[in-house]
Amino acid sequence: MPDDFDLLETNSQEKAEKVDVNWGKAIDQMKSKLAQEDDPESRQKILNATLDNVVDMAEKDRSTLLDAIKDLTDYQDEVGIMFEGFSALNGAEQKIIDDAIKRLERAKVELEDANNKPDTWWNNLWGRKSKIKEAEAELKNAQKTRDAADNEAKAMFQQRIETADVQTLLNELSFKSQAAIKRLKDREIEIKEVEESLKTAIVEASNNHTKALQKKKEVEDKLETEYALLKQARQALEEVADKQSTDYSDALSKVTTLEQKVEELEGLKNAYTTLAASKDSFVHKHNLTIKVLTSLRSNLQTHRAKLKSDTDERLKYYDGYVVALKARTDQEFAAILEHLGVKTDEHIGETLAAMHTASARARQEMMDNIPVHEKVMQGVYGSYAEALSEIREKDKSIQKNFAERYGIDMKEIFEDYYAADANAPSGSDGGGEPADGPKPDAGDDDLLG
Repeated sequence: MPDDFDLLETNSQEKAEKVDVNWGKAIDQMKSKLAQEDDPESRQKILNATLDNVVDMAEKDRSTLLDAIKDLTDYQDEVGIMFEGFSALNGAEQKIIDDAIKRLERAKVELEDANNKPDTWWNNLWGRKSKIKEAEAELKNAQKTRDAADNEAKAMFQQRIETADVQTLLNELSFKSQAAIKRLKDREIEIKEVEESLKTAIVEASNNHTKALQKKKEVEDKLETEYALLKQARQALEEVADKQSTDYSDALSKVTTLEQKVEELEGLKNAYTTLAASKDSFVHKHNLTIKVLTSLRSNLQTHRAKLKSDTDERLKYYDGYVVALKARTDQEFAAILEHLGVKTDEHIGETLAAMHTASARARQEMMDNIPVHEKVMQGVYGSYAEALSEIREKDKSIQKNFAERYGIDMKEIFEDYYAADANAPSGSDGGGEPADGPKPDAGDDDLLG
Protein backbone atom coordinates (compact mmCIF):
# COMPACT_ATOMS: atom_id res chain seq x y z
CA MET A 1 0.00 0.00 0.00
CA PRO A 2 1.45 3.46 -0.91
CA ASP A 3 2.96 5.55 1.88
CA ASP A 4 0.74 8.55 1.10
CA PHE A 5 -2.50 6.64 1.65
CA ASP A 6 -4.16 8.56 4.46
CA LEU A 7 -7.88 9.21 4.36
CA LEU A 8 -7.57 11.56 7.33
CA GLU A 9 -4.75 13.64 5.86
CA THR A 10 -5.29 17.39 6.17
CA ASN A 11 -2.82 19.55 4.26
CA SER A 12 -2.94 23.21 5.24
CA GLN A 13 -1.10 24.17 2.06
CA GLU A 14 -4.20 23.32 0.02
CA LYS A 15 -6.52 25.62 1.96
CA ALA A 16 -9.23 27.18 -0.21
CA GLU A 17 -11.04 30.47 0.21
CA LYS A 18 -13.34 30.53 3.23
CA VAL A 19 -17.07 30.44 2.62
CA ASP A 20 -19.51 32.24 4.87
CA VAL A 21 -22.27 29.83 5.85
CA ASN A 22 -25.88 30.70 6.50
CA TRP A 23 -27.30 27.42 7.79
CA GLY A 24 -31.01 28.21 8.09
CA LYS A 25 -33.34 25.23 8.02
CA ALA A 26 -31.84 23.49 4.96
CA ILE A 27 -30.28 20.61 6.90
CA ASP A 28 -33.48 19.69 8.72
CA GLN A 29 -35.45 19.77 5.48
CA MET A 30 -33.01 17.48 3.71
CA LYS A 31 -32.81 15.04 6.64
CA SER A 32 -36.61 14.90 6.74
CA LYS A 33 -36.81 14.07 3.03
CA LEU A 34 -34.09 11.45 3.27
CA ALA A 35 -35.92 9.81 6.18
CA GLN A 36 -39.17 9.38 4.24
CA GLU A 37 -40.00 5.83 3.19
CA ASP A 38 -43.23 5.31 1.30
CA ASP A 39 -42.71 1.77 0.04
CA PRO A 40 -43.30 -0.86 2.73
CA GLU A 41 -43.92 -3.60 0.10
CA SER A 42 -40.40 -3.58 -1.33
CA ARG A 43 -39.84 -7.25 -0.49
CA GLN A 44 -42.94 -8.26 -2.43
CA LYS A 45 -41.79 -6.15 -5.34
CA ILE A 46 -38.51 -8.03 -5.41
CA LEU A 47 -40.23 -11.40 -5.18
CA ASN A 48 -42.69 -10.59 -7.98
CA ALA A 49 -40.32 -8.54 -10.12
CA THR A 50 -40.60 -8.55 -13.91
CA LEU A 51 -38.72 -6.52 -16.48
CA ASP A 52 -41.68 -4.14 -16.66
CA ASN A 53 -41.61 -3.69 -12.87
CA VAL A 54 -37.92 -2.90 -13.07
CA VAL A 55 -38.67 -0.07 -15.52
CA ASP A 56 -40.98 1.53 -12.96
CA MET A 57 -38.44 1.04 -10.16
CA ALA A 58 -35.63 2.53 -12.28
CA GLU A 59 -37.82 5.51 -13.12
CA LYS A 60 -38.51 5.97 -9.42
CA ASP A 61 -34.74 5.88 -8.83
CA ARG A 62 -34.32 8.60 -11.46
CA SER A 63 -37.09 10.70 -9.91
CA THR A 64 -35.60 10.32 -6.43
CA LEU A 65 -32.14 11.27 -7.71
CA LEU A 66 -33.56 14.27 -9.54
CA ASP A 67 -35.30 15.51 -6.38
CA ALA A 68 -32.09 14.98 -4.39
CA ILE A 69 -30.01 16.95 -6.90
CA LYS A 70 -32.53 19.80 -6.82
CA ASP A 71 -32.53 19.83 -3.01
CA LEU A 72 -28.73 19.81 -2.91
CA THR A 73 -28.57 22.66 -5.39
CA ASP A 74 -31.02 24.70 -3.31
CA TYR A 75 -29.07 23.76 -0.19
CA GLN A 76 -25.92 25.16 -1.79
CA ASP A 77 -27.62 28.53 -2.06
CA GLU A 78 -28.86 28.46 1.53
CA VAL A 79 -25.47 27.67 3.05
CA GLY A 80 -23.53 29.96 0.73
CA ILE A 81 -21.70 27.35 -1.36
CA MET A 82 -20.65 28.66 -4.77
CA PHE A 83 -22.80 26.93 -7.37
CA GLU A 84 -20.17 26.51 -10.09
CA GLY A 85 -17.78 24.88 -7.64
CA PHE A 86 -20.27 22.31 -6.43
CA SER A 87 -22.08 21.18 -9.60
CA ALA A 88 -20.91 19.38 -12.72
CA LEU A 89 -21.54 22.02 -15.38
CA ASN A 90 -21.41 21.17 -19.07
CA GLY A 91 -19.54 23.26 -21.63
CA ALA A 92 -22.36 25.71 -22.38
CA GLU A 93 -23.14 26.30 -18.70
CA GLN A 94 -19.50 26.75 -17.75
CA LYS A 95 -18.95 29.10 -20.69
CA ILE A 96 -21.55 31.56 -19.33
CA ILE A 97 -19.58 31.85 -16.09
CA ASP A 98 -16.16 31.89 -17.77
CA ASP A 99 -17.20 34.61 -20.23
CA ALA A 100 -18.59 36.74 -17.40
CA ILE A 101 -15.35 36.34 -15.42
CA LYS A 102 -13.21 37.24 -18.44
CA ARG A 103 -15.34 40.30 -19.19
CA LEU A 104 -15.07 41.48 -15.58
CA GLU A 105 -11.30 41.01 -15.50
CA ARG A 106 -10.93 42.81 -18.83
CA ALA A 107 -13.07 45.71 -17.59
CA LYS A 108 -10.92 46.04 -14.45
CA VAL A 109 -7.73 46.15 -16.54
CA GLU A 110 -9.19 48.71 -18.95
CA LEU A 111 -10.29 50.95 -16.09
CA GLU A 112 -6.88 50.66 -14.46
CA ASP A 113 -5.18 51.55 -17.74
CA ALA A 114 -7.48 54.53 -18.21
CA ASN A 115 -6.78 55.79 -14.68
CA ASN A 116 -3.03 55.28 -15.11
CA LYS A 117 -2.82 57.73 -18.00
CA PRO A 118 -1.31 61.00 -16.74
CA ASP A 119 -3.80 63.75 -16.03
CA THR A 120 -2.41 66.20 -18.61
CA TRP A 121 -4.18 68.64 -20.89
CA TRP A 122 -2.98 66.62 -23.89
CA ASN A 123 -4.41 63.31 -22.61
CA ASN A 124 -7.60 65.06 -21.53
CA LEU A 125 -7.85 66.56 -25.00
CA TRP A 126 -7.74 63.06 -26.46
CA GLY A 127 -10.58 61.85 -24.22
CA ARG A 128 -8.88 60.60 -21.07
CA LYS A 129 -11.81 61.50 -18.81
CA SER A 130 -14.45 60.12 -21.17
CA LYS A 131 -12.52 56.85 -21.47
CA ILE A 132 -12.42 56.60 -17.68
CA LYS A 133 -16.21 57.05 -17.54
CA GLU A 134 -16.73 54.46 -20.27
CA ALA A 135 -14.43 52.03 -18.47
CA GLU A 136 -16.28 52.61 -15.19
CA ALA A 137 -19.64 51.97 -16.90
CA GLU A 138 -18.30 48.82 -18.53
CA LEU A 139 -16.95 47.60 -15.19
CA LYS A 140 -20.35 48.18 -13.60
CA ASN A 141 -22.13 46.26 -16.38
CA ALA A 142 -19.54 43.49 -16.31
CA GLN A 143 -20.05 43.12 -12.56
CA LYS A 144 -23.81 42.82 -13.08
CA THR A 145 -23.26 40.18 -15.76
CA ARG A 146 -20.91 38.28 -13.47
CA ASP A 147 -23.42 38.41 -10.61
CA ALA A 148 -26.16 37.06 -12.88
CA ALA A 149 -23.98 34.42 -14.57
CA ASP A 150 -24.34 31.91 -11.73
CA ASN A 151 -28.13 32.12 -11.81
CA GLU A 152 -28.21 31.81 -15.60
CA ALA A 153 -25.91 28.80 -15.56
CA LYS A 154 -27.91 27.30 -12.70
CA ALA A 155 -31.17 27.72 -14.65
CA MET A 156 -29.64 25.95 -17.66
CA PHE A 157 -28.29 23.23 -15.37
CA GLN A 158 -31.69 22.68 -13.73
CA GLN A 159 -33.40 22.53 -17.12
CA ARG A 160 -30.84 20.02 -18.37
CA ILE A 161 -31.16 17.62 -15.45
CA GLU A 162 -34.97 17.70 -15.63
CA THR A 163 -34.75 15.23 -18.52
CA ALA A 164 -31.39 13.71 -17.61
CA ASP A 165 -30.99 9.94 -17.45
CA VAL A 166 -29.95 8.03 -14.36
CA GLN A 167 -26.29 7.94 -15.37
CA THR A 168 -26.10 11.75 -15.66
CA LEU A 169 -27.78 12.18 -12.27
CA LEU A 170 -25.45 9.65 -10.65
CA ASN A 171 -22.46 11.49 -12.12
CA GLU A 172 -23.81 14.74 -10.68
CA LEU A 173 -24.26 13.14 -7.27
CA SER A 174 -20.70 11.79 -7.41
CA PHE A 175 -19.38 15.21 -8.40
CA LYS A 176 -21.14 16.80 -5.44
CA SER A 177 -19.69 14.14 -3.15
CA GLN A 178 -16.18 14.87 -4.38
CA ALA A 179 -16.77 18.60 -3.99
CA ALA A 180 -18.04 17.96 -0.46
CA ILE A 181 -14.86 16.02 0.35
CA LYS A 182 -12.76 19.06 -0.58
CA ARG A 183 -15.09 21.34 1.36
CA LEU A 184 -14.82 19.16 4.48
CA LYS A 185 -11.05 19.16 4.19
CA ASP A 186 -11.00 22.95 3.85
CA ARG A 187 -13.23 23.23 6.91
CA GLU A 188 -10.88 21.00 8.88
CA ILE A 189 -8.00 23.28 7.95
CA GLU A 190 -9.99 26.33 9.01
CA ILE A 191 -10.88 24.73 12.35
CA LYS A 192 -7.26 23.73 12.89
CA GLU A 193 -6.15 27.32 12.34
CA VAL A 194 -8.77 28.60 14.80
CA GLU A 195 -7.61 26.01 17.31
CA GLU A 196 -4.04 27.28 17.01
CA SER A 197 -5.16 30.88 17.43
CA LEU A 198 -7.18 29.87 20.51
CA LYS A 199 -4.16 28.15 22.00
CA THR A 200 -2.25 31.39 21.59
CA ALA A 201 -5.20 33.25 23.11
CA ILE A 202 -5.17 30.89 26.11
CA VAL A 203 -1.50 31.64 26.71
CA GLU A 204 -2.12 35.37 26.39
CA ALA A 205 -5.19 35.25 28.64
CA SER A 206 -3.30 33.20 31.22
CA ASN A 207 -0.40 35.66 31.19
CA ASN A 208 -2.78 38.58 31.53
CA HIS A 209 -4.54 36.77 34.38
CA THR A 210 -1.23 36.40 36.17
CA LYS A 211 -0.30 40.04 35.53
CA ALA A 212 -3.70 41.21 36.77
CA LEU A 213 -3.23 39.23 39.99
CA GLN A 214 0.24 40.68 40.44
CA LYS A 215 -1.06 44.21 39.92
CA LYS A 216 -3.91 43.52 42.29
CA LYS A 217 -1.38 42.42 44.93
CA GLU A 218 0.68 45.57 44.39
CA VAL A 219 -2.43 47.73 44.76
CA GLU A 220 -3.46 45.86 47.90
CA ASP A 221 -0.01 46.52 49.42
CA LYS A 222 -0.31 50.23 48.61
CA LEU A 223 -3.82 50.25 49.98
CA GLU A 224 -2.60 48.80 53.24
CA THR A 225 -0.03 51.59 53.54
CA GLU A 226 -2.51 54.28 52.58
CA TYR A 227 -5.13 52.91 54.99
CA ALA A 228 -2.56 53.23 57.84
CA LEU A 229 -1.69 56.78 56.80
CA LEU A 230 -5.37 57.67 56.51
CA LYS A 231 -6.03 56.30 59.99
CA GLN A 232 -3.22 58.42 61.40
CA ALA A 233 -4.44 61.52 59.52
CA ARG A 234 -7.97 61.10 60.82
CA GLN A 235 -6.64 60.66 64.32
CA ALA A 236 -4.59 63.85 63.96
CA LEU A 237 -7.64 65.68 62.62
CA GLU A 238 -9.65 64.70 65.66
CA GLU A 239 -6.88 65.92 67.97
CA VAL A 240 -6.95 69.48 66.56
CA ALA A 241 -9.01 71.47 69.04
CA ASP A 242 -9.57 74.66 67.05
CA LYS A 243 -11.71 73.74 64.12
CA GLN A 244 -11.20 77.20 62.62
CA SER A 245 -7.43 77.10 62.72
CA THR A 246 -4.93 76.56 59.91
CA ASP A 247 -3.80 73.31 61.55
CA TYR A 248 -7.30 71.94 61.22
CA SER A 249 -7.50 72.95 57.55
CA ASP A 250 -4.14 71.30 56.81
CA ALA A 251 -5.14 68.15 58.66
CA LEU A 252 -8.46 68.03 56.80
CA SER A 253 -6.73 68.52 53.46
CA LYS A 254 -4.35 65.67 54.24
CA VAL A 255 -7.28 63.39 55.13
CA THR A 256 -9.05 64.31 51.90
CA THR A 257 -5.93 63.61 49.83
CA LEU A 258 -5.42 60.24 51.46
CA GLU A 259 -9.10 59.33 50.98
CA GLN A 260 -8.77 60.13 47.25
CA LYS A 261 -5.72 57.89 46.97
CA VAL A 262 -7.51 55.10 48.81
CA GLU A 263 -10.51 55.50 46.53
CA GLU A 264 -8.30 55.34 43.43
CA LEU A 265 -6.45 52.33 44.74
CA GLU A 266 -9.75 50.61 45.60
CA GLY A 267 -10.86 51.25 42.01
CA LEU A 268 -7.61 49.78 40.66
CA LYS A 269 -7.96 46.82 42.97
CA ASN A 270 -11.50 46.14 41.69
CA ALA A 271 -10.37 46.62 38.09
CA TYR A 272 -7.50 44.17 38.41
CA THR A 273 -9.72 41.75 40.29
CA THR A 274 -12.33 41.91 37.50
CA LEU A 275 -9.65 41.67 34.81
CA ALA A 276 -8.10 38.65 36.47
CA ALA A 277 -11.48 36.95 36.75
CA SER A 278 -12.26 37.78 33.11
CA LYS A 279 -8.95 36.39 31.83
CA ASP A 280 -9.41 33.29 33.95
CA SER A 281 -12.88 32.88 32.49
CA PHE A 282 -11.59 33.21 28.95
CA VAL A 283 -8.89 30.66 29.61
CA HIS A 284 -11.66 28.18 30.43
CA LYS A 285 -13.85 29.38 27.53
CA HIS A 286 -11.02 29.08 25.02
CA ASN A 287 -10.12 25.69 26.38
CA LEU A 288 -13.75 24.54 26.03
CA THR A 289 -13.93 25.96 22.51
CA ILE A 290 -10.78 24.10 21.53
CA LYS A 291 -12.26 20.86 22.85
CA VAL A 292 -15.47 21.42 20.86
CA LEU A 293 -13.60 22.37 17.70
CA THR A 294 -11.27 19.41 18.04
CA SER A 295 -14.28 17.13 18.41
CA LEU A 296 -15.93 18.69 15.36
CA ARG A 297 -12.74 18.44 13.36
CA SER A 298 -12.44 14.79 14.34
CA ASN A 299 -16.02 14.18 13.21
CA LEU A 300 -15.37 16.01 9.95
CA GLN A 301 -12.33 13.84 9.39
CA THR A 302 -14.45 10.75 9.96
CA HIS A 303 -17.14 11.93 7.56
CA ARG A 304 -14.62 13.00 4.97
CA ALA A 305 -12.67 9.75 5.17
CA LYS A 306 -15.84 7.68 4.86
CA LEU A 307 -17.26 9.88 2.10
CA LYS A 308 -13.99 9.77 0.16
CA SER A 309 -13.67 6.01 0.49
CA ASP A 310 -17.35 5.35 -0.13
CA THR A 311 -17.43 7.69 -3.12
CA ASP A 312 -14.62 5.74 -4.77
CA GLU A 313 -16.50 2.51 -4.14
CA ARG A 314 -19.83 4.10 -5.03
CA LEU A 315 -18.57 5.08 -8.45
CA LYS A 316 -17.96 1.41 -9.22
CA TYR A 317 -21.33 0.56 -7.70
CA TYR A 318 -23.03 3.16 -9.87
CA ASP A 319 -21.22 1.85 -12.95
CA GLY A 320 -22.63 -1.58 -12.19
CA TYR A 321 -26.11 -0.15 -11.76
CA VAL A 322 -25.96 1.75 -15.06
CA VAL A 323 -24.64 -1.30 -16.91
CA ALA A 324 -27.41 -3.38 -15.33
CA LEU A 325 -30.00 -0.88 -16.58
CA LYS A 326 -28.50 -1.06 -20.06
CA ALA A 327 -28.46 -4.85 -19.89
CA ARG A 328 -32.11 -4.83 -18.86
CA THR A 329 -32.88 -2.63 -21.87
CA ASP A 330 -30.91 -4.94 -24.17
CA GLN A 331 -32.69 -7.95 -22.72
CA GLU A 332 -36.04 -6.30 -23.27
CA PHE A 333 -34.99 -5.39 -26.81
CA ALA A 334 -33.98 -8.98 -27.47
CA ALA A 335 -37.31 -10.18 -26.03
CA ILE A 336 -39.17 -7.76 -28.31
CA LEU A 337 -37.22 -8.97 -31.33
CA GLU A 338 -37.89 -12.57 -30.34
CA HIS A 339 -41.57 -11.79 -29.93
CA LEU A 340 -41.66 -10.05 -33.30
CA GLY A 341 -39.79 -12.96 -34.87
CA VAL A 342 -42.26 -15.48 -33.47
CA LYS A 343 -45.19 -13.38 -34.65
CA THR A 344 -43.59 -12.98 -38.08
CA ASP A 345 -43.03 -16.74 -38.27
CA GLU A 346 -46.65 -17.27 -37.34
CA HIS A 347 -47.88 -14.81 -39.96
CA ILE A 348 -45.64 -16.24 -42.70
CA GLY A 349 -46.70 -19.76 -41.74
CA GLU A 350 -50.35 -18.74 -41.90
CA THR A 351 -49.78 -17.13 -45.31
CA LEU A 352 -47.94 -20.16 -46.68
CA ALA A 353 -50.58 -22.54 -45.34
CA ALA A 354 -53.36 -20.38 -46.79
CA MET A 355 -51.47 -20.25 -50.09
CA HIS A 356 -51.22 -24.03 -50.19
CA THR A 357 -54.86 -24.64 -49.32
CA ALA A 358 -55.96 -21.95 -51.80
CA SER A 359 -53.88 -23.58 -54.53
CA ALA A 360 -55.36 -26.99 -53.75
CA ARG A 361 -58.86 -25.56 -53.82
CA ALA A 362 -58.13 -23.81 -57.14
CA ARG A 363 -56.94 -27.12 -58.59
CA GLN A 364 -60.10 -28.84 -57.33
CA GLU A 365 -62.28 -26.13 -58.83
CA MET A 366 -60.41 -26.45 -62.12
CA MET A 367 -60.98 -30.23 -62.14
CA ASP A 368 -64.61 -29.77 -61.14
CA ASN A 369 -65.17 -27.28 -63.96
CA ILE A 370 -63.83 -29.51 -66.76
CA PRO A 371 -67.14 -31.47 -67.26
CA VAL A 372 -69.05 -28.22 -67.13
CA HIS A 373 -66.83 -26.73 -69.84
CA GLU A 374 -67.28 -29.85 -71.99
CA LYS A 375 -71.04 -29.67 -71.63
CA VAL A 376 -70.99 -25.99 -72.57
CA MET A 377 -68.77 -26.74 -75.56
CA GLN A 378 -71.14 -29.49 -76.75
CA GLY A 379 -73.94 -26.98 -76.72
CA VAL A 380 -71.77 -24.54 -78.65
CA TYR A 381 -70.87 -27.11 -81.26
CA GLY A 382 -74.51 -28.26 -81.55
CA SER A 383 -75.70 -24.72 -82.09
CA TYR A 384 -72.95 -24.21 -84.62
CA ALA A 385 -73.96 -27.35 -86.60
CA GLU A 386 -77.60 -26.33 -86.45
CA ALA A 387 -76.83 -22.86 -87.72
CA LEU A 388 -74.56 -24.25 -90.43
CA SER A 389 -77.30 -26.62 -91.63
CA GLU A 390 -79.71 -23.73 -91.92
CA ILE A 391 -77.13 -21.75 -93.85
CA ARG A 392 -76.64 -24.65 -96.31
CA GLU A 393 -80.34 -24.94 -96.94
CA LYS A 394 -80.48 -21.21 -97.50
CA ASP A 395 -77.52 -21.45 -99.90
CA LYS A 396 -79.29 -24.17 -101.95
CA SER A 397 -82.28 -21.91 -102.27
CA ILE A 398 -80.04 -19.05 -103.37
CA GLN A 399 -78.35 -21.30 -106.00
CA LYS A 400 -81.61 -22.41 -107.40
CA ASN A 401 -82.87 -18.85 -107.57
CA PHE A 402 -79.68 -17.68 -109.32
CA ALA A 403 -79.91 -20.53 -111.86
CA GLU A 404 -83.51 -19.81 -112.63
CA ARG A 405 -83.18 -16.03 -112.89
CA TYR A 406 -79.77 -15.52 -114.41
CA GLY A 407 -78.89 -18.88 -115.92
CA ILE A 408 -75.86 -19.16 -113.73
CA ASP A 409 -74.99 -22.54 -112.36
CA MET A 410 -73.86 -21.95 -108.75
CA LYS A 411 -73.16 -25.59 -108.12
CA GLU A 412 -69.49 -25.43 -108.97
CA ILE A 413 -69.04 -22.33 -106.83
CA PHE A 414 -70.52 -23.95 -103.72
CA GLU A 415 -69.43 -27.48 -104.60
CA ASP A 416 -66.11 -27.39 -102.86
CA TYR A 417 -67.45 -25.30 -99.99
CA TYR A 418 -70.18 -27.84 -99.31
CA ALA A 419 -68.18 -30.95 -100.15
CA ALA A 420 -69.21 -32.44 -96.85
CA ASP A 421 -72.57 -33.91 -96.14
CA ALA A 422 -74.95 -31.32 -94.69
CA ASN A 423 -76.21 -33.77 -92.07
CA ALA A 424 -72.74 -34.86 -90.97
CA PRO A 425 -71.79 -34.17 -87.27
CA SER A 426 -70.37 -30.69 -86.63
CA GLY A 427 -67.05 -32.05 -85.36
CA SER A 428 -66.28 -33.66 -88.78
CA ASP A 429 -67.52 -30.76 -90.90
CA GLY A 430 -65.22 -28.10 -89.56
CA GLY A 431 -62.05 -29.76 -90.66
CA GLY A 432 -63.14 -30.35 -94.29
CA GLU A 433 -63.74 -26.72 -95.16
CA PRO A 434 -61.08 -24.49 -96.63
CA ALA A 435 -59.62 -21.98 -94.26
CA ASP A 436 -60.12 -19.25 -96.81
CA GLY A 437 -63.13 -20.31 -98.84
CA PRO A 438 -64.03 -18.53 -102.14
CA LYS A 439 -66.03 -15.41 -101.79
CA PRO A 440 -69.28 -15.10 -103.77
CA ASP A 441 -69.11 -12.76 -106.72
CA ALA A 442 -65.37 -12.21 -106.52
CA GLY A 443 -65.56 -10.00 -109.56
CA ASP A 444 -67.43 -7.27 -107.60
CA ASP A 445 -64.47 -6.64 -105.27
CA ASP A 446 -64.61 -2.92 -105.85
CA LEU A 447 -68.15 -2.76 -104.47
CA LEU A 448 -67.05 -4.27 -101.17
CA GLY A 449 -64.23 -1.92 -100.54
